[in-house]
Amino acid sequence: MAPRFFVPAPLAPLAAGGPFALPPGCARHVQVLRLQPGDELTLFDGQGGEWHASVEHMGRSDVSVRLIEHRAVSRELGFDVTLALGMPANDRMDGLVEKATELGVAAIQPLVCERSVLRLAGERADKKVAHWQAVATAASEQCGRTRVPAVHAVRSLPDWLRGLATEADSLEGGACQRRVLSLREGRGWPSAATAAGQRFVFLSGPEGGLSEAEESAALQCGFEPLSLGARVLRADTAPLAVLAALGLQSGAR
Repeated sequence: MAPRFFVPAPLAPLAAGGPFALPPGCARHVQVLRLQPGDELTLFDGQGGEWHASVEHMGRSDVSVRLIEHRAVSRELGFDVTLALGMPANDRMDGLVEKATELGVAAIQPLVCERSVLRLAGERADKKVAHWQAVATAASEQCGRTRVPAVHAVRSLPDWLRGLATEADSLEGGACQRRVLSLREGRGWPSAATAAGQRFVFLSGPEGGLSEAEESAALQCGFEPLSLGARVLRADTAPLAVLAALGLQSGAR
């Protein structure tokens, strides 16, 4: 299988323009793999589909490639899922972002909650978000996705909930199902099959879960409580269980 790389710029306008230089990050990966002129690779820009390409030139610090053919493939879920989660501590967030990307998440909203162990703000938060975005990009390259999920800026849970009621963003407008993973009064998993084009937002707490006040605030914002069963899953396991269940329920391949 040809190696895959994400290029953060539209590729279609470059198709008829001959060879072009890869961004520095992609070029470094190509050099590490010791690809040579004529070797094939796959590029995608997150706009849908992917491009069959070949290496044209290998320099000391630059790599030029030529686009050969666009392939209109999609390996995405048929609906958008946003995970809003109290960030787990240590390196668990890295693994969560990676696995959620593999399972098809559309966006990740890191949150600071009452019981959060990991509390980020300012420059430290910005650096972490950039790191997690890079993790999502690498996971998309590896698993064959044609889009890269967005990792949003860290917000406090109250601030984010207020935003849902006032911001005209992708979570507003059109049908959007909101669920909060609850350890108190959650209902069982809905039996209705997911439909193409549906949008979901799942709110999940940090270690120790959401406080009673936080869960009540979520319910007031239109979230419905959801239970994943009798066992208490870790903060980095529960969101992944949701994505796996949705993917299987929709018949994702």
